[in-house]
Amino acid sequence: MTLLKPEPLQRASAEALPEGSFWLGVKDCVPTLLGYLSIGFAAGVVGRTSGLSGLEVVLMSTFLYAGSAQFVVSGMFAAGAPAASIVLTVLFVNMRHLLLSAAISPYFRNHPAWKNVLIGSQLTDETFGVAIHRLRSGMNGRTDRWMFGLNITAQLNWIAATWAGAYLGAWIPDPDAVGLPYALPAMFAGLLVMQIAAQQRKLPELLTAVGAVMLFVAALQVMPVNAAVILAILAAPCVGMVVERWR
Repeated sequence: MTLLKPEPLQRASAEALPEGSFWLGVKDCVPTLLGYLSIGFAAGVVGRTSGLSGLEVVLMSTFLYAGSAQFVVSGMFAAGAPAASIVLTVLFVNMRHLLLSAAISPYFRNHPAWKNVLIGSQLTDETFGVAIHRLRSGMNGRTDRWMFGLNITAQLNWIAATWAGAYLGAWIPDPDAVGLPYALPAMFAGLLVMQIAAQQRKLPELLTAVGAVMLFVAALQVMPVNAAVILAILAAPCVGMVVERWR
């Protein structure tokens, strides 16, 4: 008698979820949800304590949908900054999305423009990281359906997390005291470490990260911190390109 060996769970899951399907995108988003919950909760608390209403926090998560930008809006709003300066700062902070969307655009050339607009409007640093890894490894089927599954799952989770933070934020009068404003930098640091650890050759990525930090520190000596951050964001891809060519 031949004993039947149970197939691995991962293989069974792959068979249950066809490649390029909406639900496979949902599944691929699951590892990022814990980060979204913690950072979204922090963004909701900070937004609520800065003077925004719970509804305004949720609307910002729906239409702005950018963790770093939402922290910026909350801080500038609490400081009484004019609307024009808030809009301009958010524009510069989100400038990196031009690079993110340009990197994945070749994989969606065969889709209509309206789909690309929807996909691009929901793109975040985390969903970009998941998407670029999956798309570069090759994907059969509908890349648009998979991307919608990934993006929609991420945004719904973010909206729910910020709503919870905004609701509970009324009982946390000082987010700085519990370190909530540092949640976003901590998440990005964790993502950087995981990305470098996943590379076979870690030296180029380390050189790029160190180069960007050095540029930020140098710029900080001659300009305000906000301008130094923007300069470092724009210079980091250039540093990466130089390192890649040198390698």
